[in-house]
Amino acid sequence: MWIVAVAWIYVVVLMAATEPTVTGGIMTFLAYCVVPLSILFYLTGSKRRRAKRELQARAAQESAATDGDN
Repeated sequence: MWIVAVAWIYVVVLMAATEPTVTGGIMTFLAYCVVPLSILFYLTGSKRRRAKRELQARAAQESAATDGDN
């Protein structure tokens, strides 16, 4: 997935470089690269976030059980 994202960034940078104004290039980069990739990475990272949340909950339960034994 990372190689696809890097390739897409490359394509969008080239698109932004051909814009007639700097503002147009920045807006092109933001609209076609930053926003879509941030949404994509947010959606594909949900499984990792859920696993991390479950791991933290399990660690909290274990530490509570350990504290309760003492």
